[in-house]
Amino acid sequence: MIGKLKGTLDEIGEDYCIIDVHGVGYLVFCPTRTLAALPSPGEAMVLHIETYVREDMIRLYGFQTTLEREWFRLLMNNVQGVGAKVALSVLSTLSPSDLANAIALRDIAMVSRAPGVGRKVAERIVTELKNKAPALAGEASGTIGLKQDIGEGMAPAPVADAVSALVNLGYSRDTAANAVAAALKAAGDGADSAKLIRLGLKELAR
Repeated sequence: MIGKLKGTLDEIGEDYCIIDVHGVGYLVFCPTRTLAALPSPGEAMVLHIETYVREDMIRLYGFQTTLEREWFRLLMNNVQGVGAKVALSVLSTLSPSDLANAIALRDIAMVSRAPGVGRKVAERIVTELKNKAPALAGEASGTIGLKQDIGEGMAPAPVADAVSALVNLGYSRDTAANAVAAALKAAGDGADSAKLIRLGLKELAR
């Protein structure tokens, strides 16, 4: 099984790239986010690989980070109706931290932004991966617990009210939750919603 490829970028296609490793060209399917971050052809590159083997084919899927590869495995192996194509679409649209946030906040609309992902599939992703998101939250790990509480309706009333108020002002739930999390850290657990809203807006104005 191939876990990583290090070589020279030979070609970039719509959903794949070809990596030249000592004269052998490996065709690797990638999320568009990964393809967009690749260097110019002829330059050195590294991809983390997931090898997919079936009776009739072997396919390689490539990712910038091991975290992205772990999300690909999670989506493929834990969510009914999600195959490689849908998993790549999700990771093309959302970064690992964005996906973790969407799952924690039960933001089905955000997940369904990925092409080919309808509301039912997005709901399955959010539901079936909710217990696994914290371990793979990446840069979002600092606020993932609070966001899960918000998503499940278990956050303290001042926190929930502050998030709701910021959402009503036009901010996304994720942006609002980040701002309120920062406000809560500054103000302490006893802060009321008015103070959290005020500090949250100050955070958003930075």
